[in-house]
Amino acid sequence: MKRFLKLTVLLTIIFAAPGCKKSYLDINENTNSATSSSPELVLPAALNNTASNFITYFNYGAWMAGYQANAGGYSFSGSTFFTYNWNSGTNNGLFNSAFSDLRSYQYIITSTSGVSKYVLFNAVARVMKSYYYQILVDEYGNVPYTEGLAGIDNLTPHYDDAATIYKSLVTEIDVAIAQLKANGSSTVVKALGSADVMFGGDITKWIQFANNIKLRILTRAQDGPLASFAATAFGTFSSEGFLTSDVLIDPGFVSTSARQNPLWNTYHSSYTGSNGAYAAQQIPTKWIFSFYNGTKLSDGTRGALIYKNYAANTTPTNQLGNETGVPSWISGYPAWYIGVGTALSAPAAQGILKSRVMGQLMMPAAETYFLLAEAALKGHPLSGDAATNFDNGIRASYNYLQKSGTTTTSATSTVLDAYLTAYKAANSGSYLVNYNLATTAAQRLEAIITQKYIALNFVNGFEAWQEYKRTGYPAISGTAATTTFVSLQSSATATDRLPVRNLYPTTEYNLNPNVPTGLSAYTSKIFWDVNTN
Repeated sequence: MKRFLKLTVLLTIIFAAPGCKKSYLDINENTNSATSSSPELVLPAALNNTASNFITYFNYGAWMAGYQANAGGYSFSGSTFFTYNWNSGTNNGLFNSAFSDLRSYQYIITSTSGVSKYVLFNAVARVMKSYYYQILVDEYGNVPYTEGLAGIDNLTPHYDDAATIYKSLVTEIDVAIAQLKANGSSTVVKALGSADVMFGGDITKWIQFANNIKLRILTRAQDGPLASFAATAFGTFSSEGFLTSDVLIDPGFVSTSARQNPLWNTYHSSYTGSNGAYAAQQIPTKWIFSFYNGTKLSDGTRGALIYKNYAANTTPTNQLGNETGVPSWISGYPAWYIGVGTALSAPAAQGILKSRVMGQLMMPAAETYFLLAEAALKGHPLSGDAATNFDNGIRASYNYLQKSGTTTTSATSTVLDAYLTAYKAANSGSYLVNYNLATTAAQRLEAIITQKYIALNFVNGFEAWQEYKRTGYPAISGTAATTTFVSLQSSATATDRLPVRNLYPTTEYNLNPNVPTGLSAYTSKIFWDVNTN
């Protein structure tokens, strides 16, 4: 019973935070938005907060995309995380954490507009504003946009149309890129310098990252009501191209304080050595293991880089929602740490949980390559053909996992090529690995999205979940543990027994009469969701 109560409190904190009693409109909820702060102080604080809040989306996505399941020894019966019986009190943290950071970025935009000295800060804030609003639209549809960040000046903002917001985000990104291009080499404006804890003041990388976010937006929008808009916008990317390296936020995490890496803190242990919040309560799904252990695909190399005791075949696994005969965690070890020590004795390692002071991965290079592969498949060859980007996405996924601790050193091309060759050989008859074996556009898209899904495994489940909603890949083929990631306790009424969106927080309904009503978590799809599942 004590374990159950602890789990209930834990899940409430993770998914309802921050501030369940306050509306996101309360600007004083976020100390990063102090109206007397300078952009040099607000930007690093906002980026650091973005890295921390990323864990809210990480946890949610890991459940929804089929990467993690409940471990033995903890009761989850009736939990909305497995029944999908969502209401306005469910998953509030997704909404609130985004707006918490958006206020900080909007503060930078508002306070620096027309101030030429801070044009680079203005541009970066616009990019991050677009990053967050895409996330909000993907999960909620209509949200406050044009009036959404006025704080106490407008406590009842209008909810803008989701598709219109998407178009506005592309414009916002284009404005930011133009500012960066025009002022990036200027000695007159204030340089980003140490305030930029993502790219260290590298303007070209900010432009390329902006292109990445724009590409993600247009990829989602290309087959829905914005198809015509997206087709045109695909021809408007900046010539700097795309960022094909892993995007990390690294504010200088400290192993001896609460400022250690948030993913490690959640899934491994605190800086005092106590088990991380999820360390003993979550284990991988049998479904995700099927992409490594030969059931669907064979990939022992990446499997061993992700999971503790994978090679020995003793990693505990479960089917989401099953509470009978469930194995517990490996005592002292979360399943996603492949090092040899526990708690404070845990050294840096390869894989997912690399170290207490690792940078927080926000967008892996692999995702960018798979976005470029799909763009080429759909007739928009932005940088290389589909097959080349597909292979590069697999290489990039392996490359990130093989890095250890805080190292940013990439594997040599020889090592990456050897891995890819072996992976293809081990799956010689599968078009999901060997792109040239795909004979139809549908098979090629399935290969791209499936490999993106594998690359995002315990890296960014939120994006993998959105891509499933959009495409239906990787395909669900039954109800057994290796054929579906849907919870056994699902109460969803959709064909695939999964929800299609979250509902707005109770605080919104209580405080804002403009909140859309009559929505269903099972049938009220986001505008770009053309998947028939």
